[in-house]
Amino acid sequence: MLRRRLSGTVLSLFLVIMLIMNVSGCASRSPYEINLMPAPEIYGEEGVDPFIVSNPTANLPYSGVLYATDREPAGEKDKEQYYRNERGHLLRLGLANIELGTGAMTWEEARRISLLKDRTGSYPLRVVVVREIGVLDRSISPFTDLSSIPVNLRGPAKEFSSMIDERLALSRKKDIYIYLHGYKVIFENPLLVAAELWHFLAYDGVFIAFAWPSTPSRWAYLYDLETAVYSSRSLRLFLEYLAEETSADRIHIIGYSAGTRVVTGALQQITLMTTDEDSSAVRRKYRIGNVILVGSDLDRGIVGGYLVDGLLRVPERLTVYLSAGDQALGLSRWIFGRQRLGQIHEEGSMSPATVQYLRSEQNFVAIDVSDAEAATAGNGHAYFRKSPWVSSDILMTLLYDLKPENRGLALMDELPLWTFPSDYIERLRKGIAAAREVPDR
Repeated sequence: MLRRRLSGTVLSLFLVIMLIMNVSGCASRSPYEINLMPAPEIYGEEGVDPFIVSNPTANLPYSGVLYATDREPAGEKDKEQYYRNERGHLLRLGLANIELGTGAMTWEEARRISLLKDRTGSYPLRVVVVREIGVLDRSISPFTDLSSIPVNLRGPAKEFSSMIDERLALSRKKDIYIYLHGYKVIFENPLLVAAELWHFLAYDGVFIAFAWPSTPSRWAYLYDLETAVYSSRSLRLFLEYLAEETSADRIHIIGYSAGTRVVTGALQQITLMTTDEDSSAVRRKYRIGNVILVGSDLDRGIVGGYLVDGLLRVPERLTVYLSAGDQALGLSRWIFGRQRLGQIHEEGSMSPATVQYLRSEQNFVAIDVSDAEAATAGNGHAYFRKSPWVSSDILMTLLYDLKPENRGLALMDELPLWTFPSDYIERLRKGIAAAREVPDR
């Protein structure tokens, strides 16, 4: 009897994991390319035109998007083109060239296609060249085989920071943006998404893809969740490096799905390392601005513990997007038996004490995307790219640093939760117009 029960449990877990593999929005549609996401709804003639410069790419001191990865470099005989889907134990810095479309495309063509609301064709993004600059010296540990490390330990860090500072000097906003991907994707995926988001920011500031070693395997889910915890230290080292060795005003972080584990883990490490410092001192030191968590596949109770420990002392604002239609998180909840951070609270599940705490924390923002346009497309997990409303909200947060009430969102009466009203885009336009009237915004 016990043996039959155990066999049934194992079979059920196998079927669920297989189902997650088939529906999860974290997986890339193609090994080496993605299609350009829909145009954010706020962009256009009546909204925002991010491409006010005729060709912002002409002012880039480097061609492509920067990356940091703790993956193992691919060998000559490896199937992987650039990096393996394994832990590399060192943080490597580099630059990747990205191509849009099926051939040579002028800037005017790229601009027109980017702003089209109803595209009839697919416009793929692909990685064409990757150049590794080298190992970040502060990621070297007593366990590192120094025979594989170049003699000039400081060279890569200096070259990478110089590239960042050169771009920041030409930017309107002197900010760095970091994107962290979800599970079950290869190295190229976060580079392409980062390039895509940077494109819709009109290449202002510096965008960096952080490619932690997720694994495109049928059995990758639980494996990747543990690796995400492992990579948190790499991200923390990288954030320390950026704060100490670049001229960035602020560093913003966008974490997606299992990648939010990497983000929150790194922030928790900083929290515990700075327990004797107040929030103003921590923010001056690390310069972390907006931290945005999308489709977060993380135990809600774990994050609650991080908040109690003082995590909100680290970023200027922590924004969590939640959805009632996220099927991938629904399956994750079934496996672990715990609500995920990216899921909507069930009615009556939030205690009065929790409501009071979250209302009192002005730099914590929770946003329900359930009513946003196209938020349930696919399996409802990749809404930050598929919903023109959610992408508008994220990009306008980064561009104008507007609070949710100034971005057209509506606050619920009973919960500390912001929602998308039916006239969201019209309200967002008014918020942006008001922000533009403020000098030096």
